[in-house]
Formats: sequence, C-alpha cells, structure tokens
Amino acid sequence: MLLPALFLILGLVLGLLTNITIPEVYSNYLSIAVLAALDTLFGGMRSQLEGKFNQSVFISGFFFNVSLAAFLAFIGVQLGIDLYLAAIFAFGVRLFHNLAIIRRIMLEKFQFRKKE
Repeated sequence: MLLPALFLILGLVLGLLTNITIPEVYSNYLSIAVLAALDTLFGGMRSQLEGKFNQSVFISGFFFNVSLAAFLAFIGVQLGIDLYLAAIFAFGVRLFHNLAIIRRIMLEKFQFRKKE
C-alpha cells in the first residue's frame, strides 16, 4: 500500500514543481484520465487492505480505465455531446466509494490495535 501512495505523492510534487501547461482542447481528456487513474489507485489500495490485491488486475484495470475514459471523451467530442461527464460521474462515485471503504478498514485496524 505504501508504493502507490508514494508514487501519488511523487507525481503531485513533480506536477507542482514543473511548469507544464495542458492545452484547453485536452482538458476534458486529462480530467477523465486523472479520475480513472485515481479510481484505479484507490481500488488497488482497497484491495491491498482487504488482502485481495492482484498486480495484473491492477495494471490491466489502470490501462483499461484510462483508455475507456479517453475513448468516451473522444466519441463525445465527435458527436458533440458531453459524454465525458458520464465517465466523470462513474469514476467519481467509485472513487468516493473506495475511499469510504478504505477509511472504514483503517478505522477498524486502528480500533483493533487500540484495544490490544
């Protein structure tokens, strides 16, 4: 669980320290890609805490989620529909759900250690 969190922090620090600007045309794609990546990251952390982590599922899920989200955004742009909003909603709901479960697991572990 430490490795994904470490790379998340490293990515945030590098992103804040560099002066890279993303063209506005790609902002929808980037927002969906970031949400998909965060969803996969927190899903991996959750499965690690539950003892169910599988590296191949994590890596394939990461690339599949990011690719599917970018594809939805692309199709939406071609059709003139804000289809990327569906992906944002889906990944946002899953992200908060995973965070809630991670919080519960961490609280249970903390309370169990506190009792001992």
